[in-house]
Amino acid sequence: MAGRYATALFELADEAGAIDAVQADLGRLSGLMAESPDLARLVKSPVFTAEQQLAAMAAVLDKAGIAGLAGNFVRLVAKNRRLFALPAMISDYAALVARKRGETSAEVTVAAPLGEAHLAALKEALAQQTGKDVHLDVTVDPSILGGLIVKLGSRMVDASLKTKLNSIRHAMKEVR
Repeated sequence: MAGRYATALFELADEAGAIDAVQADLGRLSGLMAESPDLARLVKSPVFTAEQQLAAMAAVLDKAGIAGLAGNFVRLVAKNRRLFALPAMISDYAALVARKRGETSAEVTVAAPLGEAHLAALKEALAQQTGKDVHLDVTVDPSILGGLIVKLGSRMVDASLKTKLNSIRHAMKEVR
């Protein structure tokens, strides 16, 4: 369902020449949802009526200065009681924009924050593999101990120290 809503918004934005403006507005709204537990609760909770959600989201949109296609879209989503799927709709819209621009994104998990030089090298290596501009979504997870895990589309490369140690431990158990 989120994909259908995102596709409809993308097509409208494309016709209006407002793809970037809509993406910026949706990004701002996504940031507000991440910062405000009350707003996140409003979006996810089925307790609120459609009218309450619509009124609250209209106030948030007005305060944030989000109008036009993005504002109307969020109001429609609230009116149709689909506000719970708004984060997925925003994510799907961003994916459609990236696909149109010939970009792709990679989820990268590292044990410690990477420096700019390492990020640039990783981005360049992935761009050579895909032939597209690659956006990195980097997550720091100390539990992987070292190395990195890269998810690019349906492919995943796990070069983490934790995985290597687990495979060695498993191999040693088989030898006994």
